[in-house]
Amino acid sequence: MLQFDFHQHPYISRRETTVGRKGMVATSQPLAAQAGLDILKLGGNAIDAAIATAAALTVVEPTSNGIGGDAFAIAWVNEKLVGLNASGRAPQSLTTEAVKALGHEKMPTFGTVPVTVPGAPSAWVELSAKYGKLPLTQVLQPAITLAEEGYPLSPTLANYWGKAYKAFRQRGFHERPEFAEWFRVFAPNGRAPKVGEIWRSPDHAKTLRLIAETNGEAFYHGELADKMTNFLKEHNGFLTTEDLKAHQSDWVTPISVNYKGYDVWEIPPNGQGMIALMALQGAKKLTFTERETVQTYHQQIELMKHAMTHGKATITDIDQMKEKVENLLSEEMGAHLANGVQQEAVDPKDSPYPKSGTVYLATADSEGNMVSFIQSNYMGFGSGVVVPGTGIALQNRGHDFSLDENDVNALKPGKRTYHTIIPGFITKDNTPVGPFGVMGGYMQPQGHMQVAMNMIDFHLHPQAALDAPRWQWIENKTVWLEPHVPTHIAQGLERLGHQVRITTDGGPFGRGQIIIRDSETGVLFGGTESRADGAVAVW
Repeated sequence: MLQFDFHQHPYISRRETTVGRKGMVATSQPLAAQAGLDILKLGGNAIDAAIATAAALTVVEPTSNGIGGDAFAIAWVNEKLVGLNASGRAPQSLTTEAVKALGHEKMPTFGTVPVTVPGAPSAWVELSAKYGKLPLTQVLQPAITLAEEGYPLSPTLANYWGKAYKAFRQRGFHERPEFAEWFRVFAPNGRAPKVGEIWRSPDHAKTLRLIAETNGEAFYHGELADKMTNFLKEHNGFLTTEDLKAHQSDWVTPISVNYKGYDVWEIPPNGQGMIALMALQGAKKLTFTERETVQTYHQQIELMKHAMTHGKATITDIDQMKEKVENLLSEEMGAHLANGVQQEAVDPKDSPYPKSGTVYLATADSEGNMVSFIQSNYMGFGSGVVVPGTGIALQNRGHDFSLDENDVNALKPGKRTYHTIIPGFITKDNTPVGPFGVMGGYMQPQGHMQVAMNMIDFHLHPQAALDAPRWQWIENKTVWLEPHVPTHIAQGLERLGHQVRITTDGGPFGRGQIIIRDSETGVLFGGTESRADGAVAVW
């Protein structure tokens, strides 16, 4: 197992890592974590628990994910590591010409146009069929109950819900028919629900039950598919029943780099996990002795900006990538990135990255199975489009397509777009160490790098690794710092040419979860996100 320092760390954390033995679920909502733990106690395994938690999160954190989103997973199961890409593709009728004919010069952010095929339900079905122990009807029951009976909003959830409602009103969505169902479902009293208020979604419950009873058939081939496509057709959408029928989640082989004796794993493109691996490959060429130094922050930031700039220019649907993955993860690429780190901040001439909305969870059971799972609608509530009578909030992943045919991520029918959501996993000598993840749009590879180095280089235990102050590179020389980054470090970075902004909003810095297993004792060590309503449910 990773060697941790369990003492308190200045500037970092006074909370301790959660410890357990029989099972553990870590995620951003206590009710969702408990749903996964309940399934473990009913005889389910880590895969069942991950599905239960993911489904529950569509109910208790609709500000970040939903039934109409995408998902990815990395799982250690049956003594091997497997990956699942459950991201959807662009509809066959969604072409550059068709989008421009509607008056758009670039892919819109909201509405029916950027809606791509939802993959999340297929992830639940695939994982359950291949590795689960309990029937899907039992595994989804906690989420169904939460939707039917309702639950009180937690503080962070209510905050983001209120922000989304305000933003949608300011954009005039309340006056547009394609957004009417969003306001009916998520603002039932003419406003966003507040902390402690009970919110229910009976339509959501019905949809989850249909998915469970038909093993996803109703969503991709039946009643729910018809409701989605008929509504979208009425409002200039492109998704059709043929697109849904053609959807298939792909079992993939995770990709990795060896970082100081540990193999760090990510899902291969179209996800951006490769950027975190590229940055770690570069970090091997540099020296990091202490975490809280100007030099450590500077080198990490510079490595990441180079990795992200190169990754954004090359990553897309893996079938259409011009550069090979093995070349991007090579020692030579790592050396190239490390050589790009100068004594002062440099400008990579790149554009800023948008914010996002995603949920991440990690699970482990007493049998040795562990799951790293991520799910998202993108940009909070996604497209803002909710299919009437279903509770299905549709994602807006198509926004990341380019209408420039020369762009690596140019829109093409049936293509998977560059994807921000990435689950992570660490192994050592073909033995699982555990799942980790930091959700939050383009913060994710930056968070993966920081958290992995916190544990491997600086020996922070899982909770401290998550609580430690984070940075996010935004664009050019601009970097955001959390307020608990020591002042002398912020000032030192400014002297090196970084344009530093201290932000009190924890949202841009992502939300993470970690579970680590001691290979000798089987004891589980878990950390959860202090920037959210995070919880570790343990048995």
